[in-house]
Amino acid sequence: MISMARLGFLKLGNIATSPMVELLLDERAEREDMEVRVVASGANMSPGQAEEVAKAMVEMKPDIVFVVSPNAATPGPKKAREVIAEAGIPVVVITDGPKKLLEELAERGMGGIIIEADSMIGARREFLDPIEMAIFNADAIKVLAVTGVYNIVYEAIDRIIEQLKRGEKPELPLIRVTRAMAIEAAGFSNPYAAAKAAAAYEMAKRVSNLTTEACFKEKDWKVYTALCAAAHELMRWAAMLADEAREIEKYGDSVLRRPHHRDGSLLSKRRLLEKPSKPSPSPS
Repeated sequence: MISMARLGFLKLGNIATSPMVELLLDERAEREDMEVRVVASGANMSPGQAEEVAKAMVEMKPDIVFVVSPNAATPGPKKAREVIAEAGIPVVVITDGPKKLLEELAERGMGGIIIEADSMIGARREFLDPIEMAIFNADAIKVLAVTGVYNIVYEAIDRIIEQLKRGEKPELPLIRVTRAMAIEAAGFSNPYAAAKAAAAYEMAKRVSNLTTEACFKEKDWKVYTALCAAAHELMRWAAMLADEAREIEKYGDSVLRRPHHRDGSLLSKRRLLEKPSKPSPSPS
């Protein structure tokens, strides 16, 4: 038994989950059952930088490391998880794809969470600048938050934390986040809210098809610039639909709120003017 789990988050490049992942575990900065260390390579995810930051993470001696990056099949993220695994530290990859990566991770005794709706940005110089990048990520974060994707992520990590605290070898997740899985995790009470959120999820997932075509397939700069713009407009409208879904829940005074207690347990409430409490155990 240990009183505290030590978590490492290694961030290479960026997906919309990257800025939020460790914050989802301690939204009020009061948890007493874990410590977090974050090492990042910024936007660059080359093998050299990935190896350097992975070695820095190993020196911090975390109990487990979550490697967060776009396309975790590329050389940089692959090198990072190899360095960490060679040090005997459990690894969980959080990424937008590819889906087939889960099989490889399972074979290597690693975990993985694939979030396809955390779509690639329209990274063409003719279109993308710092402000457009920030706006896109803000929209994507809203979609992932409202549709239940982030619920799946923090619940999976919370389970690992509890196992580490009990002195157990953690069961590493192998999850491909689907629309149905996300919407169920979001816990909507109103079916119209759930429908809007489902549409938002599908729109966000579709964004990567457009940005992949724009960034890697289309050669005509006018065509790929327009495709990038279309993709970002799609994410913008996905965020607006997600916002509508949450507003419906607000109007019914039925937003599901699940704050963390300082001991790491999840509390729950539906009404705005009620105290959160521990959920009743399910009947066996």
